Amino acid sequence: MKRLLLTSLTVLATFFSLSAQEIDTIPISVKEMEIRLKRSPLPTRTGVILFQPVELKPALVQAKINYWKTKATVGINANQASFSENWKGGGVNSIAIGALLNYKAEYSKESYSYTTEVIMQYGKVKNKDQLQKKTNDRIYWDNKAAFQLSKNWYFFASVSFESQFDKGFSYSKDANGNEQAKLISNFMAPGYLTESLGFEYKPSKVFSTRIGTGTARQTFVLSENTNRFGVEVGKKLRNELAFQVVSNFEKEIMKNTILKAKYNMFIPYDDFGQIDHRLDMTATAKLNRFLNVSLTGVVLYDKDMDLKVQRSQALALGASFTFPR
Repeated sequence: MKRLLLTSLTVLATFFSLSAQEIDTIPISVKEMEIRLKRSPLPTRTGVILFQPVELKPALVQAKINYWKTKATVGINANQASFSENWKGGGVNSIAIGALLNYKAEYSKESYSYTTEVIMQYGKVKNKDQLQKKTNDRIYWDNKAAFQLSKNWYFFASVSFESQFDKGFSYSKDANGNEQAKLISNFMAPGYLTESLGFEYKPSKVFSTRIGTGTARQTFVLSENTNRFGVEVGKKLRNELAFQVVSNFEKEIMKNTILKAKYNMFIPYDDFGQIDHRLDMTATAKLNRFLNVSLTGVVLYDKDMDLKVQRSQALALGASFTFPR
């Protein structure tokens, strides 16, 4: 009997529980019920917000477009060595100094551009009991105006000048072993003035090639006691018409190291078999804000100077200053 009563109570509890769940989930419509929200106790104010226009004076920015881009580098390097008279390692007292000025200015507006570049180099070395000798001596000034024809091609006209500052000597020894010098070059002996017209190919900022189909070069020898450099004896000037190619390359090949190269090929129209070549290369590694190491090399072949290839190389550690920084 007790077991039957417990079973009945359990069934009734389950029924009422299910019924309560069904009642809780029945949706109630509140469409027709009047539900009012409780009024906020905070004071409220309604009104019209007035907007008034404010006059702003236009700000005039007086900015000028600078179509010029300039860069100048001044460098100086020195080397000194001295030894006592009883120094058993061998050596000779010496002092060397060199200087460099490189200035470049570029103007660019729409399709027109103009570039001027000046390179001046001079250096000397003095060893004990020997004559002073030049280690570097060059004046180079190049001017180029160009008009853009397409994305990579330009029509250009250029004028360049090249010579040296000081006298140049060849050195030998006499019968007594004394060093003697013979004058072979000087300022404007030789001197070169080159005018060129043609087309320039410039696919990127690091490389360009000028093709001068109409090129004229004047070679000057204004000193009678130097080599003639292709100028006839008794004359001071020689004119040549030629085909010329000038290629330039400048790129940062690694961090703080810039490689700069310039190749010049000159082919006279009256003698296609005589081709002049000149390659200038400079690698400059910047050590810090002021100090750098530079390695320069020149390879030159000019039949009017020598029948063999000429070479020069220099390694220098010095200070340089670049403007603007």
